[in-house]
Amino acid sequence: MARVPSPVVNALHRIRRVPRALTRRYRSRRPAPRAIALVPQAHPWTRAAGLVTVVVLGAWLGLLVVGNVRVPVGPMNTTMTLRPSITGGTKINISPLGALQLDSHVAPVRLDVNVDQLDPERSQALVDHPERLSGLQDEVAQDITHGTADLAVRSCIAVVTGATALGLVVYRRPRRALGAGGLALTLLAASGGTAYATWNADSVLEPKFSGLLSSAPSLVGDARSIVTEFDVYQKELARLVTNVTKLYDATSTLPAYQPDPTTIRVLHVSDIHLNPASWKIIASLVEQYRVDVIVDSGDTMDHGTATENGFLDPIEDLGAPYVWVRGNHDSLVTQRYLEGMRNVHVLDDGKARTVAGLRFAGIGDPQFTPDRAKRTGAEQSQELAGARLASALRDQRSAGTPVDVAIAHEPSAAREVDGTVPLVLAGHIHHEKTEVMRYGTRLRVEGSTGGSGLRAIEGKYPDPIETSILYFDRDTRRLQAWDSIELGGLGLTTAEVSRHLPKENQPGATPSPGPSSATPSTTSP
Repeated sequence: MARVPSPVVNALHRIRRVPRALTRRYRSRRPAPRAIALVPQAHPWTRAAGLVTVVVLGAWLGLLVVGNVRVPVGPMNTTMTLRPSITGGTKINISPLGALQLDSHVAPVRLDVNVDQLDPERSQALVDHPERLSGLQDEVAQDITHGTADLAVRSCIAVVTGATALGLVVYRRPRRALGAGGLALTLLAASGGTAYATWNADSVLEPKFSGLLSSAPSLVGDARSIVTEFDVYQKELARLVTNVTKLYDATSTLPAYQPDPTTIRVLHVSDIHLNPASWKIIASLVEQYRVDVIVDSGDTMDHGTATENGFLDPIEDLGAPYVWVRGNHDSLVTQRYLEGMRNVHVLDDGKARTVAGLRFAGIGDPQFTPDRAKRTGAEQSQELAGARLASALRDQRSAGTPVDVAIAHEPSAAREVDGTVPLVLAGHIHHEKTEVMRYGTRLRVEGSTGGSGLRAIEGKYPDPIETSILYFDRDTRRLQAWDSIELGGLGLTTAEVSRHLPKENQPGATPSPGPSSATPSTTSP
């Protein structure tokens, strides 16, 4: 075989290597196949909803932590806060009187204004110089403007910081977290613009009152009377400002007491008139005096509406059974609500019940006068109610189950049971009174344990809060003594406790219980 020359062989080798080189170059330039996604990607709407949730939650947390400012508004020291809301508006909380709501704007944020306290010096200055009330509106408007401006700046910082921080925790990406903060700022700005566009300055003339403030229109008049009789309104406002500055912190200043175990201790309260501070005082007395049973002789409410029923809920946690009769400010709606509560005993139509070793019977007030009006024939209806109660008491005695204590709201009804029971309790007249009636029954009328409710700030001198501890012998179930407790009216920190003994328990007889360390003993009918 003839030998192929070397140059030809080399040329053939080069030709053969060309396709391989081209193949390698092609493979190096061809993009790698994409990995198959095993986890489905979230829908864009789902991601958007998640982002909005993070933004709203973070902004709300930021407002809770740092989104409030303390602002003096006129004679008041207030705290202003923005809160997420569906309906918007403004809520002004004036504890413990209640709150008022204004339909000031429509936006997804609500302005909360908490009145922390009234500055005594600024308030007294208004009273001493009533002419300053004419400029109070401009002063308050200026204070609110400065306060809302500060609140807007602080709220922006709060929502941006809160949304950004929560976005960083959830997404772990700074860019996404900053996006959440920016969206929060945008939403707040949009809410502020909506509130500004829908702002209703006249909403202050039509506030919605709640709590004790629900009686405020009857004290200072409605918007029209304020406009037409501004001079009268100035005087009323000056008086209210003066007395509201005396709102007290309801803490017990009573001396320590060691109860006598041989007695049954009854706490008699009456005419609370929707004052929420009364529950704290009652709970303190129950604990301090080891009270066995609480007797309420009516007018716990002020209007007797179903919306007020929530005010009664603390009764279940007072620490003692609660015996109650209806007053002329308590409706049948109120009575039915109490009948469904744990540890509450409602007495009516002479119904008798044994509680804590004592047998009680009572009757509800036949009159319902939430407007504080006196109905025609009221005295006669009270006497008829008292006569029905007296008849029930006689029936109980004939059956061998005599009643120890009768309860009615009005003293005129209570007088009808004279001679049928050793003791009858009443209220209604808002001051304490005790007498032994013609046929030997002792009538004990309690003052207002609510300081007459909101009406306490109507007069020149606030009404005191009055209640009493009644001591009964466990064997005879007869009244042995009572302590009259009087707390100074709104803002007054005085507390007086006076011991009273019936004539049959005067010194020389065996007293029960022993004397209290509060004040010297006194003798009563």
